[in-house]
Amino acid sequence: MDQNEAIAQAIETTRNYLKKKYAHNVDLSTYKTDQELKKPQPPLAKAATSDIIIDLPKDFSGLDLSSNLTDLLIRRKSNRVYTQQDISLLELSYILWACQGVKSIRGKSYATIRTVPAGGARHPFECYMFVNHVTELKQGLYHYLPLTHQLEYFEDYPWTTQMINESLQGQAWGVKASVVFYFSIVAYRVEWRYGIHAHTMDLVDLGHVGENIYLAATALNLGTCGVGAVDIDLLNSMFH
Repeated sequence: MDQNEAIAQAIETTRNYLKKKYAHNVDLSTYKTDQELKKPQPPLAKAATSDIIIDLPKDFSGLDLSSNLTDLLIRRKSNRVYTQQDISLLELSYILWACQGVKSIRGKSYATIRTVPAGGARHPFECYMFVNHVTELKQGLYHYLPLTHQLEYFEDYPWTTQMINESLQGQAWGVKASVVFYFSIVAYRVEWRYGIHAHTMDLVDLGHVGENIYLAATALNLGTCGVGAVDIDLLNSMFH
């Protein structure tokens, strides 16, 4: 098989994955998910591992927000030029709440109801960020704790702008952003309920998260841009 044939086969495999034609050796007529098998569900979010925890403000009344949805949809766009001026901790808090904020918890910590939809309310994403220019925060790596609306700061993490540049495959404009968000996924959070069907749902749900970042940034008159060209191996080593 030459390279062109191998690429064509890889494309077809990925296309079939989106069509859910990938369960070649599984009898789905008898298949049961771990939820159906009554196995314990995974935690709703990762627990903090750092001793440095920062409370985020949640009174957004002091923000000058654009609230007309039609206007936000018209003005929403990708921006790749940044001023390198500080954004406020309140503005960062608002963006985090808009894309992953918890509005309520169902039952005995069965599910979180958030500002974005997710299949089965599983919400598999964890939000990490490299902070460049945010008032009240040191530069470095942070992790959002949605259940308590806090940040944890990884003081000893070897933060460098070169690392950001490499993670974005040399897209140097991203290094100038006030904050660079990275989303990792805890796959079993969705697999527990949906099993083999979980992963296409994850792709849809990440789109909801990204759009809310766009809308929140637009409401704050801030620029943002989603990035698909990333160094997966490097990011997997950073956010495992």
